[in-house]
Amino acid sequence: MYRTCSLLVIVFFHLQCSPEHQTNRDLPNILLILTDDQGWGDVGFHDNSSVQTPNLDKLAGESVEFTRFYVSPVCAPTRASLLTGRYHLATGVSWVTHRREVMRESEVTIAELLKAHGYRTGLFGKWHNGKQFPHDPNGQGFSEFLGFEEGHFNNYFDALMTHNQRTAATTGYLPDVLTDSAISFMQREGPFFCYLAYNTPHSPFQVPDAYFDLYKDQGLDDKMAAVYGMVTNIDDNIGRLMKALENSGKHRETIVVFLSDNGPNGHRYNGGFKGIKAHVDEGGVRVPFLIRYPERSWDNGTQISSMAAHIDVLPTLAEFTGLSLPDSLEVHGKSLVGTIEKQYTDTSRYFFTHHVRRAFDTIPGAVRTNRFLLSLKPEDTSLYDLINDPFQKTDLVDSMPEQVLQLKKKYHDWFARVTKEGIEPEPVEIGHSGIPVVEFPAQEVTSRENVRFKGSEGWANDYLIDWKDGSTVTWTFRSVAAKEYEILVQASCGAGAYPQINLRIGEQDLTGSFDTLTIKRPMESPDRVKRGEVYEYNWPEVSMGKMIISEGVNRLELTAHDPYDLEVKSVILKLIEHDE
Repeated sequence: MYRTCSLLVIVFFHLQCSPEHQTNRDLPNILLILTDDQGWGDVGFHDNSSVQTPNLDKLAGESVEFTRFYVSPVCAPTRASLLTGRYHLATGVSWVTHRREVMRESEVTIAELLKAHGYRTGLFGKWHNGKQFPHDPNGQGFSEFLGFEEGHFNNYFDALMTHNQRTAATTGYLPDVLTDSAISFMQREGPFFCYLAYNTPHSPFQVPDAYFDLYKDQGLDDKMAAVYGMVTNIDDNIGRLMKALENSGKHRETIVVFLSDNGPNGHRYNGGFKGIKAHVDEGGVRVPFLIRYPERSWDNGTQISSMAAHIDVLPTLAEFTGLSLPDSLEVHGKSLVGTIEKQYTDTSRYFFTHHVRRAFDTIPGAVRTNRFLLSLKPEDTSLYDLINDPFQKTDLVDSMPEQVLQLKKKYHDWFARVTKEGIEPEPVEIGHSGIPVVEFPAQEVTSRENVRFKGSEGWANDYLIDWKDGSTVTWTFRSVAAKEYEILVQASCGAGAYPQINLRIGEQDLTGSFDTLTIKRPMESPDRVKRGEVYEYNWPEVSMGKMIISEGVNRLELTAHDPYDLEVKSVILKLIEHDE
């Protein structure tokens, strides 16, 4: 906490003293739109004749497009870089689950910077950089949050969302609900930063009939009809956003940024680029990027081939808002304003990519220059000339050994710099005032013995199965203040099974028994194709009792006895309020 608070004080002081500081009425609004698993080719303006995106096509014609815009291969790393202007490994984010998606509390986000600059800050949709406060949106600068913190959501219709620190029931299709909330937020008084992070076209593949039928009628299979249906739904919602800005009179003073978080979640049209989501090749990390700002006299529809990336968004928006970034932030990106307004190609940059294949290592990785791509994978090292060979058909690794060595050194030097603080996730935190519930989900266990995940990988929303007698799982946490909690376990067991669960924190023990039949109940999941993730259930909650948890770092251990057919989703701590 000390480092974050101190840095924000410095930032706020810097803003107030900056000669570029603007009054609130002069500040541009910002609408940042991020889609999930929408590839470079999943838009009409990239010559995809199979998908209908008229509103995005119109936005492209009114915007400047960076045609070589790069992100990370998967969700959480991109989001961390987008929010901080820093490479994700430097923020503590290395992957998408097991708390490797959690951004360090000390990182300063664009929401925190703009909030100190007089902005209203709101996030609507997917967060994926930490589930519990202070690593959640409210703890990282967003005054308003409606969405979900995990890597994906299980059901897109009539969803139970998080609204700030409470659960909120919504009605309708989730991207539509998020758009409604974003529009309402933008229509209020005062300059706004609205981060609209759509959950689609990420799986599960759920989409209203009208969008699905539109593409089934064209002869597409169920998955492609669902994906393109979700993309067209996004497009319709973007049309609603643009209309709302015009109707409110905020059209000219609002910067609109559109991009996706990684390559497509499957093999489909992607402009001929090699690779998909989770690949370090062009198709895995090259995405659409548009920026529109009617107040500036740009040549709309301009395409810029200069290489740019997610780390550039924060410094770009900072320059547009007159916000000077202190060196202490160690921002890795650079402002694109000069590139946009002078329309020159910057050939001097390097852009680095890293990916985790379950186990953390220095590779897979890649380094790009304006001309070359060096990809480093466990199975091979390859070099491509992206100017003359954008589709990576010819490997130059043998013919240009000196270039390979130079780029390898660049990559490994970069890797050492961005991992100098380590990549170990910060523990769950409890004890913060005003936080009524803290959840310890199954996928965030720090150790497990003789128990496995239902979904094998332990993605978001997973749960623990195949318990043996004496099996134990552990979560590490830090309590910032001594507080009393009621502790519940979300768990299920089959007919005739009455396991016993022991919960231990420090020297304190609680025991819970299944005295009655406790079975999870499946929820309706209108998937168009079979999903790879676990399905959603209504989980029973077994009360373990109450406990005062003291300040400090500790472990929460859950041990099962006679665990036939036991399944555990999470441990929940509910704060017991006491009058001061």
